[in-house]
Amino acid sequence: MTDQPDFLVIMTDQHRWDWLGCNGHPVVRTPNIDRIASRGTSFDQYFVASPVCMPNRASFMTGRFPTVHGLRYNGCHLPIEAHTFVDVLRAGGYRTAAIGKSHLQPMIGRKVPERDDAGPIAEAWAVDESLYEEEQPKRYSGVDPYDIPLPYYGYDHVDMVTHHGTEAGGHYRQWLRRTYPEVAKDPMRGLPHNYTVPQALRPDMPEDAYSTFYIRDRAAEYLKDQAGSEKPLFTFVSFPDPHHPFNPPGKYWDMYSPEEFELGTRYADHKVPPVPLATLRKDYEAGTPPAARTFSFMASEQHLREAMALTAGMITMIDDAVGEVLAALEASGRADNTVVIFTSDHGDYLGDSDLLLKGPWMRESITRVPLIWSDPANTAQPARSTALASTVDIAPSILARAGITPFNGMQGRSFLPALCADPAELRHDVMVEYNDANARQGYRSPARIRALITEDWTLTVAGGETWGELYDRKADPQNIDNKWDDPEFADTRARLTECLLDCVIAQMDESPKAVHPA
Repeated sequence: MTDQPDFLVIMTDQHRWDWLGCNGHPVVRTPNIDRIASRGTSFDQYFVASPVCMPNRASFMTGRFPTVHGLRYNGCHLPIEAHTFVDVLRAGGYRTAAIGKSHLQPMIGRKVPERDDAGPIAEAWAVDESLYEEEQPKRYSGVDPYDIPLPYYGYDHVDMVTHHGTEAGGHYRQWLRRTYPEVAKDPMRGLPHNYTVPQALRPDMPEDAYSTFYIRDRAAEYLKDQAGSEKPLFTFVSFPDPHHPFNPPGKYWDMYSPEEFELGTRYADHKVPPVPLATLRKDYEAGTPPAARTFSFMASEQHLREAMALTAGMITMIDDAVGEVLAALEASGRADNTVVIFTSDHGDYLGDSDLLLKGPWMRESITRVPLIWSDPANTAQPARSTALASTVDIAPSILARAGITPFNGMQGRSFLPALCADPAELRHDVMVEYNDANARQGYRSPARIRALITEDWTLTVAGGETWGELYDRKADPQNIDNKWDDPEFADTRARLTECLLDCVIAQMDESPKAVHPA
């Protein structure tokens, strides 16, 4: 064992802050994640850098915002030239591993489309797309495990899982072909059920064949194999659930009943529904389905409750898997020197204002996610922190705990002082980015949104639009009374807009630092 701690980071997908027992959910059962919280600090105001998978995962890896690291929206890639904090740990002597979902490169087999209006040189940057195929299906079309070139964004060991639910691919799909060949022939085959919410599928597979338990077993096996490592360990365990399609297998399918769940904020609660919400309402009333199944949509009360019940099943399945991973950590003998971190890459509307999934309307249901930091060196546990924190802060916090200097250009700041209740080091605000590839939900062009969140206010500005949002977080925690056009709050709007402008101006890449001034 070394003086530096090991790190075990557990990440879920599309998981709201309030959908954990330790964060007050009255129905969903998460005893193992709650146990991490009982030994650590839970953050009540931790926000994503972007409420979309790929941009936020790249922000987690780099400590930089999407505008700077370049993975702006799903379908882009994190440049292979980009350093990650995992690279820094590896250079500092750590053994590094990623087990599960990575999603730093496209995983749907598509290339950048040709543009009809393109000139002889179509883009500002020359990109060799063949360098960004490590998560695409063709790499995993066989039975034998594909040897992904290493290190992969700093990872020495990679066990890749792509996509979600029964559609999951990567090394998992290759394992499925070897271990459950009949299931692998048609993993999207479903059993009969009486749910009617879109994307509900009851998998016709054993629980142990599902991706969540595959990741459980690979993570437990890895921790066992590394028990005697002379190097400190950084292990990233990333579950593709909870996420649509809504398809928990086995006992997790009917573990919860839709009738157990209460709806929160409804569309009718909004005094003046903002444009994206009003547009989705109009589509819902007209019976217009979303243009893509990944797009957010408005649903009936029954469909909302069904989605909640199936999502809860996926979360409890993950919690059971987390329990086994923690048991493997204990059995390895390294738990007393391991910092365990639990978080998610973004949230889900999951009934908020009658919506499901995520999209270009900024709400805390998609921007605020769990963050638990459990450090055996900190004995003042359990604790809760109200400090504002961002995805970009995880990388510098881990490096600070490891005693390793971060690279130039990292935009986050360590939140370790918040664990010691030192208010002098805390953030005054956090910024959240949203960039879209398509114009939808009432936006006149592909959405370019920036939100500023403070202790008291949320300000949201969309580029090129004539409307915006301003909410009093203390007096209006549901964010249903938009003060944007209220003259009584004009000074507040101006002050927060100035603060947001400061954040936007700061989105310049400071790397590489100039060697000579001229």
